[in-house]
Amino acid sequence: MARKMTIAVAQQGPIARADSRTAVVKRLVAMLEEAAGRGATFVCFPELALTTFFPRWYITDEAELDAFYETEMPGPETRPLFEKASELGIGFNLGYAELVFESGVKRRFNTSILVDTTGTIIGKYRKVHLPGHKDYEDYRPFQHLEKRYFEPGDLGFPVYRVDGAAMGMFICNDRRWPETWRVMGLKGAELISGGYNTPTHNPPVPQHDHLTSFHHLLSMQAGAYQNGAYAAAAGKVGVEEGCMLLGHSCIVAPTGEIAALSTTLEDEVISAPIDLDRCRELREHMFNFKLHRQPQHYGLIAEL
Repeated sequence: MARKMTIAVAQQGPIARADSRTAVVKRLVAMLEEAAGRGATFVCFPELALTTFFPRWYITDEAELDAFYETEMPGPETRPLFEKASELGIGFNLGYAELVFESGVKRRFNTSILVDTTGTIIGKYRKVHLPGHKDYEDYRPFQHLEKRYFEPGDLGFPVYRVDGAAMGMFICNDRRWPETWRVMGLKGAELISGGYNTPTHNPPVPQHDHLTSFHHLLSMQAGAYQNGAYAAAAGKVGVEEGCMLLGHSCIVAPTGEIAALSTTLEDEVISAPIDLDRCRELREHMFNFKLHRQPQHYGLIAEL
């Protein structure tokens, strides 16, 4: 019996630095309702979906910085999203900044979670491939201080069973790394989803700015195709605090074909019906890992 479902991606327009969590969550709930109205049972939200992309600023005040992080999930301001998901019977992937205390030590991660159709958190992922830099660089029109504000993820690339589907997660820069996809592909992921806050201008290499969308879609399509998995990516988009963010949120089939693509610079829901059993087409007849892989020749990937 085919395992068919409809999935959605909820692209977010700009979030101002002064916007409250309550206001942002209302926007997320509205898109959750729209996705459910289309028959979707899973929706992917962007990276750092609850706040503006704060790594663009050099922040020295600890209390000011902490205000961008979540210390519990769900918390008082985010609980309405979980309650609405349970009411509608729709799961989701949500990205946010996570602050935890372990043995008295404050730790910060760029995190995402998988929530099932009952509103229950099933799994967590912490961004592994942190881009950007750690110290202030005065030549930049905006900073990209993820290496200052986050630790590299320490959970690996887990795959979880969520409402009958094997799901994994990435966050932004992770989608560019083939290792991200292959580890989850080897674990049997059928749907790999995540969010991003990608500026269309990259100060160190402005000669690549015209390729931003091309590289984004190339990574998504190649990752899906080479691992026989569906893929979903939700972007923050538009001019956010003076920084233009990439659109083109997408849903990609295991064949690498784009099944849905956003077309605006604002809050937008896209959706597509998927059949998880189609993952077998690629995994059995093109990229049969058990039959064709030769890992004895791949050691250099992990050694350097």
